[in-house]
This record gives sequence, structure tokens and C-alpha cells, in this order.
Amino acid sequence: MRVSSQGVTVVALLSDPDAPTEIAQRMARTLPARLADKSGQGRRFDVEVVSEPFTAGTEDQPTLMRRIMDRGRAESWDIVVALTDLPLHSHGRKLVLDLSHEHGLALLSLPPLGGLRLQTRARRAVEEAVLSLAGPLATGAEGPPRSQPLLGPFVSRLAPIHPGQVGEEETADLRYVVSGPRGYLRVLVGMVRANRPWRLVPGLSKALAAALATGAVATVNSTIWNLAESLSAPRLVIATVGSVALMIGWLIVDAQLWHRSAEASREARQKARLYNASTVMTVGIGVLVCYAGLIVINLVWALFILNGQVFASTTRTPLNASAYWTLSWFVASVATVGGALGSGLESDEAIRAAAYSKREQDRRRVLQDDGD
Repeated sequence: MRVSSQGVTVVALLSDPDAPTEIAQRMARTLPARLADKSGQGRRFDVEVVSEPFTAGTEDQPTLMRRIMDRGRAESWDIVVALTDLPLHSHGRKLVLDLSHEHGLALLSLPPLGGLRLQTRARRAVEEAVLSLAGPLATGAEGPPRSQPLLGPFVSRLAPIHPGQVGEEETADLRYVVSGPRGYLRVLVGMVRANRPWRLVPGLSKALAAALATGAVATVNSTIWNLAESLSAPRLVIATVGSVALMIGWLIVDAQLWHRSAEASREARQKARLYNASTVMTVGIGVLVCYAGLIVINLVWALFILNGQVFASTTRTPLNASAYWTLSWFVASVATVGGALGSGLESDEAIRAAAYSKREQDRRRVLQDDGD
């Protein structure tokens, strides 16, 4: 067992800024007691959270493990568990967890844990990693535990996580990866969650103002009334899909969010597809949230401002619940197009800040600087 001179095992949670740090801080409140309870034999643990961008400038897993090892040596830590929302790759597979029992290190990539119950899954993964590193095998007396798989969150019939290949010269001695369509989907959902797409709406203040202004004007326009009443449900759906797709495409193109890999390797192309898919999903969810909000706001505005007699004399249909809903729905599509045009007033940095996590922003900034 790895233990300090005071009889307490000091565990450092080295976390990338933003979501990983928030997850680490929440789990640190209960982690010492949970580790002591699970380890038994009167063991005690002290957990420290250190927030710093240890993944800055690289996505290379061996380089990250060396950084973590050097950081741990510079401090009085017995075990270092590094958390990142960077999707890592190893031998063509997507990395979940790397362990080095000899050095007391663990590197956990959060996206492969998926988008649901991430806090619980991350806590369980950290617990299993710490207990494995703090156990008898960590002394090195029995050699690297390559054939000693962890239990808990990594053994599940429904989870596509399994032990992966480790090179002879690598720092890690035990690795977990995901593969296959389910593994790809878990990583993609995890990346989208790390970007927190619901922040896109308040982050695009100018685009939102343009959409609200467009909706307010369109709601009192008699031509819009007649168009809304003449459109069938399928055409309203087409209008929704078209306006949302236009907004997504405009944001991606205008802010240069599309990732182009400078490398021609198969792994580089896979990374580019993964990043671009997460971009489309992140922006798409944010735009859909904005669209739903526009429907609600337009409906409230219509209930307040419209006159039933004027509406009926213009459209020759009564202003009932169906008419309110149809008009609010169609105006939301019109307003979304207005919002797409208004997003051109936003700076590229503002759009990236709304669409991506801080770590992802740093990664893209480094790639852009390298390209220049």
C-alpha cells in the first residue's frame, strides 16, 4: 500500500479546468470517507483537488502520463488521479483509464463514461482506481498487474469498457478502453455533455436579441397570420427543420467551428469525425433549446397582444388555442432565421465560448496557432 509517513494516503485529483474540476470538487467531499470504508484495516485518506490544464497543447497519452508523474514527484502526493474531458486514443481505441501501479498514477478520460450519471460513474471509477493503486499490488512486489482487471464500473454487460493493450515502454501497466458503435456513442455523448450545450443560448446574446425582435414583429404581422393559418402540419415541421438547420450551419461556418485535420492518418480522420459530430450535436441541442424558448415567448406575446376580432377578420378563422399554437410555432421558425442572421454580429470567440468547454477552446486555439 502507498502511504505517507503520517500514516495517511494523500490522493491528489489533478483536474482540467471547468467540468473536470467541478466533478472532482464534488466527489472530494465524500471520497475520503468512502475510500476508508471500502479499504478497511483502518486506512485513512486525504484528498486534494488541484485544478490546472495539464492536457494543454497535447492529446498524446504517454506525454500526459509523464506530465502527471512529474507533477506528482514535485508534491507530497502518494497517489495522483488526473481527470480530463479530453477524448484520448490508444492503439486505435478510445481510452477510458490508464493506471501505473509502480508510480501511483491514474489518468481518467471522462467522455467515455457517457452523458448520464457522470458524477456517479466518475466517482466510482476514481474509487476503484485509488483502491487499486493503494493496494498491495502497488508496491511492485508482484510485478505489474496486467492481468488484474478492476471491478465496479468497468465490468458490466451493458458497458463496452474492457482492458486494452499496453506497450512495453509505456508508463501505464493497466488500461481500459472502449470500442465499437456503443463505445463511439458513449464518447460522443460524453463530449457533448462536457461542452454543456445549454450554455449556447445565454452565450449568444446578440443572436438571441435578433431572434426575439424578429418574433415580436412577426407576431403582429397580418401576412404571417395568413401564412401560419395556410400551412399544414408537415409544412410547419419542414419550416422547423429548415430554420434549425440553417441556424446550426450558419453558426458552424461563420465561427469556423468545423475541424479539419492536417494529418492524413486513419486515426486523425477518426478524431476529426468525432470532434465534428460533437460540434454538430452541441450546437444542435443549443439551437433546439433556443427554438423551444422562442415558441414559449412568442405564445406569451401573442396571448398578450393579439386581438381576436382583428385576427378573425384578416384570416377568416377564429383566434382559438389551435391558432395561437400554430402562429407561435411558425413565428419561432421565422425568428430562428432572424437569430441566424443576428449571430453574425457575435465575435467568433463569443460563439466558441458558448459552444465549447474551456479545455476544448484551448485545444482548438492551439490547433489554430499551429496551423498559422
